[in-house]
Amino acid sequence: MSWLGMTPLKKFPAPVLRPYAPFFAAGLIIAYGINAAQNSMMASDEWKNDPRNPNAKSGGH
Repeated sequence: MSWLGMTPLKKFPAPVLRPYAPFFAAGLIIAYGINAAQNSMMASDEWKNDPRNPNAKSGGH
């Protein structure tokens, strides 16, 4: 079957997701660790009342 005179790419049974699965898992673990570190840093005493902190209690704004 051709589409405007061009033949589409052939399908080959090459594994795509299986070889990359450890890298996807490692990326999820790294993202979870970064998220946990950022949340703990935002809750620390140093940044708890900083106006740039999205979790800071607003004084009257």
